[in-house]
This record gives sequence, C-alpha cells and structure tokens, in this order.
Amino acid sequence: MVLIPMCARYAAMNGGETLVKITISGHPGSGTSTLVKGICDSKGWTSLNGGDIFRSEAKNRGLSLSEFGDLCANDFSVDKSLDEILKSNMTDMNGPDVMESRLSGWWAHLLELDCIRIWIDVNETVRANRVVDREAISFESALLENSKRTAKDLARYEEMYGLNPEDSTPYTHVIDASGLTKEEVIASTLKILEGVQ
Repeated sequence: MVLIPMCARYAAMNGGETLVKITISGHPGSGTSTLVKGICDSKGWTSLNGGDIFRSEAKNRGLSLSEFGDLCANDFSVDKSLDEILKSNMTDMNGPDVMESRLSGWWAHLLELDCIRIWIDVNETVRANRVVDREAISFESALLENSKRTAKDLARYEEMYGLNPEDSTPYTHVIDASGLTKEEVIASTLKILEGVQ
C-alpha cells in the first residue's frame, strides 16, 4: 500500500491546486484583518476569519470577548470546536483562499498543506493603539486587555495542543510590521505571493 502525503491528497481533490493559498496569523491588534482584506481586494480571493467566528460565538452566547475567552479557557471543547471549523474549511475544495486565525499557520503546517504561512509581528504599543482606534477604548485599557488575552490564549493553546503561536516553526514568512504602514504590509505580502521575496 502506497501512502500519499496529506498535502498531495488534498491537492488531488482540488484539481491539483492548493486548497488554501495563504494563512495569516498574529496577535490581536497586529493588523491581520486589514492585511486579509487587502489581499482579497487585490486578488479577488475569498477568506475566512477565525476571529470573526470567535466573536460571533461570543455574541451568540451573550458574552464579552474576555468572558468568552474565560469560557474557552475552562471548557476546551468550545475552542476545539471552533478550530475544527477552521481546519475543515482549510481542506475543503470549496473553502477560502485566505485563512486568518492565531493557529491557522500551525494547522496548515500540521496538515501538510502546501501554502504560504505568514506571522505578522507587531510590538505591544502599536497593537494597543490599533485596538484603541478599532474599539474606542483607552490606550491603558487596550494594553492591559491585549496582555491578558495574549497570556490567556498562549496558556490555553499550550495546554490544549502543546502549541505556541509565536513559535516560528510553521511559518514560511515572519513580517515585522511594527514600523510599516498597512499599505506596506499588504505590498510586502503580495510580493511574497508573487514569489518576489
């Protein structure tokens, strides 16, 4: 019996093409959603945002993001069910071209999908300022919430899967975006997709 690598099996299912073309990962406030929109606008691609799934489920349960994060931390089945949605979409021939979530790069790596996997690295000050602009809260509150959420998420991912999203192992590219404009981050990523970098 000949075993075909998982990535080859999925490529065959999709007419020889990679199912998901690129995964985008980064901490809250790192600009991943803006980058995904820029990619999709430029390429005419579709996307799936893990954060939107997370926020939607929190809203459905009448919980704040922090409260829902606490629930996920105490009931791993909730978080795992959200991750299964992401993974199933990554291996669906009708799935999105761009996948955005904290662990999407890890899932693509572990599923052996032949796609570009990017981590957006942004310092805490820049991330907090972006959250301030997005959610209309104070800088101090954004900094504290980002720090708490990051620590909580890292602990959860480690306990659930033994994974650290910040570990560069699964990523094909890490972009330090702290000093870049959103246009520069998008342009850099498009060059990566075109094989320029």
